[in-house]
Amino acid sequence: MADRSPALRIITSAARESLKPLGLAQRGRSRVWIDDHGWWLGVVEFAPPRTAGSGLHVGAMWLWHDVDHLAFHAETARTGPELFRAEDQFTPLALELGRRAAAEVTVLREKFPALADVARYLTARPLRRGFLWESFDAGIAAALVGDTDTARDLFERVLREDALAPWMVEAQEKARELHVIAADHDAVTAWVARAVDSCRSKLGLDPVLLAIS
Repeated sequence: MADRSPALRIITSAARESLKPLGLAQRGRSRVWIDDHGWWLGVVEFAPPRTAGSGLHVGAMWLWHDVDHLAFHAETARTGPELFRAEDQFTPLALELGRRAAAEVTVLREKFPALADVARYLTARPLRRGFLWESFDAGIAAALVGDTDTARDLFERVLREDALAPWMVEAQEKARELHVIAADHDAVTAWVARAVDSCRSKLGLDPVLLAIS
């Protein structure tokens, strides 16, 4: 297997050139960069292939999921791997991946400048049975913008899913709780703020004064 270190060094340099000027932060020495918006993240991963090189995965993560790992809840780009064969061959490919990452970060920022835009996006997606989190996310966003009827309908869809795994049971417990308080905007906002604060702590992100709007 080819040595990974030259490829990682080159992709890290390319990412720094393209993403640091936009304000993104690298996660330690990993291939992941974060665009922090308080209650959601733009996530950029220069995903490694089985051999040396890099792909690209960009998307948004809603921190109300309150988990201890990064996730892609709304994707904008997934690019297959560019393989490393030699430094002079891989460097221009890495630079192009960096530029593509920066462009996709800009797309995310323009797509989700405010909560209302996130709510419109999430509630406009076609509902798919078996995709529990899509209804869950849309329900939270609808409740946060005061669309109680839509929020309750979406939470009810979550509750109608067959809970085939522990994580689904947990999601339905949260949906049931949110369904009860959906008409109380302050209560929903407080629920989301607690979840986001907990998720940020689990991810090692600094606490922020949340403005969920």
